[in-house]
Amino acid sequence: MFAGSLVALITPFKGGSVDEKGFEKFVAWQIKEGTDGLVPCGTTGESPTLSMQEHKRVIDICIAAAKGSGVPVIAGTGSNSTAEAIELTQHAKKAGADAAMLVVPYYNKPTQEGLFQHFKAVAEAVDIPILLYNVPPRTGGDMQVETVIRLSQVKGIVGIKVPNLTGGTATLLPNHHLTKPVLIGEVQADGQFDVVWQTKDVVPGDAWSDALPEDKGIEADWTDPIKGCGHYDTAKKACTTAPSP
Repeated sequence: MFAGSLVALITPFKGGSVDEKGFEKFVAWQIKEGTDGLVPCGTTGESPTLSMQEHKRVIDICIAAAKGSGVPVIAGTGSNSTAEAIELTQHAKKAGADAAMLVVPYYNKPTQEGLFQHFKAVAEAVDIPILLYNVPPRTGGDMQVETVIRLSQVKGIVGIKVPNLTGGTATLLPNHHLTKPVLIGEVQADGQFDVVWQTKDVVPGDAWSDALPEDKGIEADWTDPIKGCGHYDTAKKACTTAPSP
């Protein structure tokens, strides 16, 4: 569904307000330089500190600026409030986003069942492709592999962003064959992948192409057995032990 370099966009401010013209120009520059996908209102876009109105406006501007370019917009619509996440995701769909990316609820530290119910509620409320985003050092919560497996069966959830950060016990490596088609981006020395790039805010396009796999995307099927998870119970469709290092 998505492949190549997906850029986590900054949100420029001027005089205490979103610099709308500056953001429009920034998106246009990203597209001109060959970016494969745009991600407004992610961590890099400082989504936790945007007001609801600002958050929606940034999504709108990005979609309008990208219109007709063929470059997909994956709007960051996550929140630690399920109702707010649904509202933002509904807005993104109505505005014309190609997908939504939802971060693990921050600060609240929900249980694994709570995480499952949170993402499931959003997916059931809004008919739009959804990418999960697990980033424990920033959120204080860590979505486990078993939870990801359960969510993989929820209609509308199409993938997961797993940044190259330490501290998460559910870090997914390419040989796990766990994710939907989203293992896209920078190949790290330890074999991990960055799905959405921050560096591309300043060096977009083909400048980093040597770091990408030849097909500019690594794809795996959710239905594949999970290699390296310890033991995969095919009946329960769950990893019963922690993933291998």
